[in-house]
Amino acid sequence: MTEEEGRKAVVIEATTWLGTPYHHAARLKGIGVDCAMLLAEVYHNAGLIPEITPEDYPPDWHLHRDTERYLKWVEKFARKIETDCPLPGDIAMFRFGRATAHAGIVNAWPEIIHSYINCGVIPQNATDAWLWERFAGFYRYKDWL
Repeated sequence: MTEEEGRKAVVIEATTWLGTPYHHAARLKGIGVDCAMLLAEVYHNAGLIPEITPEDYPPDWHLHRDTERYLKWVEKFARKIETDCPLPGDIAMFRFGRATAHAGIVNAWPEIIHSYINCGVIPQNATDAWLWERFAGFYRYKDWL
């Protein structure tokens, strides 16, 4: 598939998850998903990455450790890019606690689709102050570089 087709597939798939409740480590559309499993399922269902089965991770690991668990997983399939204008299907990463521990899929910048505690999968303006102050960088699927 072309890059354009891939980006479109990612955004379309991400929108089908809207309204799914937040549930740590879950990955069932309409039932529950966290931000990591949302990325894994969306990119897999869009045909870009294999099915991912990450090791167990506690919901608060990023508050107690500097280890970049989430970022290391993302970097298997994506690379950090320097841009002020990410494209649909890119990933916006955010730092919570001591590590890069949250992500959203760019729909049409600055809107991202992400799964957040007590909100579930929602569209959100990533430049909202509470989120933007935690911004850690944009990442792009490695085959689009």
